[in-house]
Amino acid sequence: MANNASAQKCIRQSERHRLHNKYYAKTTRNAIRAIRTTTDKKAAQENAPKVYSMIDKLAKIGVIHKNKAANLKSGIAVYINKLA
Repeated sequence: MANNASAQKCIRQSERHRLHNKYYAKTTRNAIRAIRTTTDKKAAQENAPKVYSMIDKLAKIGVIHKNKAANLKSGIAVYINKLA
């Protein structure tokens, strides 16, 4: 357990940051899942820029690695291009 005030504060901040990151990561995952389960190419293309920006924001604040963000965006683009 934490022995001093600064360590206790660090624990409180870490928990707040963890919950904040968890919320945005889960929201982005749901958006990615929504695109990958759709069969309508036009709808997927309309939602793609919004999802791309969500992924970029996660990479920017360090929730996910920049290479993972690139792989996610690439996978979405491949999926959209394969839709008929």
